[in-house]
Amino acid sequence: MKPSLSRILFLTLSLAAVSPGLLAQTRDTAPAGQTLLETPIVNLPDFTRMVEAVGPAVVNIEATSGNEEERDADGARGGPQPMPEDMPEFFRRFFGQPGQPGMPGMPDRMPRGGTSQGSGFIISSDGYVLTNHHVVAGADRIIVRLSDRNELEATLVGSDPLSDVALLKVEGRGLPVLKTGDSRNLKAGQWVLAIGSPFGFEHSVTAGIVSGVGRRSLDPSQQYVPFIQTDVAINRGNSGGPLLNTRGEVVGINSQIFSNSGGYMGVSFAIPIEVAMNAVRQLRETGTVTRGQLGVRIQDVDRDRLSELGLDRPTGAFVDSVENGSAADKAGIRPGDVITGFNGRDVLRSSSLPPMVGALPPGSRATVTVVREGRARELVVTLSALDVASVGRPGRTGRPPTPDATLNPLGLEVAALDASARSAMGLGAGEGVLVSRVTGLAARQAGLAPGDVILSVGQDDVGSVAEFEAATADLAAGDEVRLLVRNARSTGFVSFVLR
Repeated sequence: MKPSLSRILFLTLSLAAVSPGLLAQTRDTAPAGQTLLETPIVNLPDFTRMVEAVGPAVVNIEATSGNEEERDADGARGGPQPMPEDMPEFFRRFFGQPGQPGMPGMPDRMPRGGTSQGSGFIISSDGYVLTNHHVVAGADRIIVRLSDRNELEATLVGSDPLSDVALLKVEGRGLPVLKTGDSRNLKAGQWVLAIGSPFGFEHSVTAGIVSGVGRRSLDPSQQYVPFIQTDVAINRGNSGGPLLNTRGEVVGINSQIFSNSGGYMGVSFAIPIEVAMNAVRQLRETGTVTRGQLGVRIQDVDRDRLSELGLDRPTGAFVDSVENGSAADKAGIRPGDVITGFNGRDVLRSSSLPPMVGALPPGSRATVTVVREGRARELVVTLSALDVASVGRPGRTGRPPTPDATLNPLGLEVAALDASARSAMGLGAGEGVLVSRVTGLAARQAGLAPGDVILSVGQDDVGSVAEFEAATADLAAGDEVRLLVRNARSTGFVSFVLR
């Protein structure tokens, strides 16, 4: 059925009423049959002016490792290199092996005898350049390529693997510079933009929004970085490039992706610019980066233990162990405490604490709020220097289990401690029993070893063999046991299920 003339007029008038002049917005220069609109129907961010302004300060970085004899058979550098057979599985996944789901990737890491391609940006007109540590680690030669195709050889001022930041220097004057912003004011939903060289496509621009802030990395060595999460497309070659706000200020350094395939899947991570510039300052002054350390091993609060810990919600960092003689130990922090504040800032989860501590230099005094037996208390701690070699090192590691008969439900043989042994371990009278033999499979896998001292079983303190046997007498297969254990390095909890 054909529409009536009145129906056509109604639709025409309605459209004109909604968008006045929309039907008449034409120009004399418009091609026949086409209509040009005076204004866009949809207003979207336009980054063209910003990219034109900041683009010249973004650089491509080529880092070469090895010598002429290490070239591939076809004469090219950088072909895929096999990973060592003894490399831990975590790192196989971490460095972008295909088919491993859900791991962060730093795909620009350089193979031995090859070349890595990354990005960076100029932070001073006299030639200081910021990029990722993993882009230039192990490089013998680093070339910085500017937007005008000028190539400059760079020297490595210094790098910091724990923040994944590297500082380069090229010879130059009057170079274009990116202005640094403030990532502390970033909020989820804000627009951000990245410029880099994915897959060698130099000065590629991608945009998106902030997805979250204060994110932790799955790499234990990166626990001191509160990452910015975005949905900006980041791929191989983007590493080290800037993450910019809508004012053209750098708020982060693009560093990692979370991927099932090794390519972009919508989850990207950037290092906050404050973390990077703190590393830059120290690298320029001393060539190294130092951090404060508490000396605790922490984990998230278990919801099932809220009543026991005196909390009404699972917040804070549960202290699983305290290193003997550490800053935390000297300040009176104990295993079982829950750290809920640091220098006046709330600690909502365990991953929030390391960046707060690591941002302060060794020797700094800080106030730590802990909840112990349902009561909050303030402790003053003087931070020690972080032992870089210990970062990412696992705590107790399981020993190869061998089935054996158990001497009690835990499979532990214990002995009394004499006064001299207690004194050597920093214990008082009536504290602890010595583990002299481990036969239980679960206890071995939990990492218990002869020489450990057990201070408590569950909620029961033990200071003699009789007290230990009484505390363990009612345990049976399937029960979960939690021991407070002290050894030469630390004091902490060891939990396992009896078999």
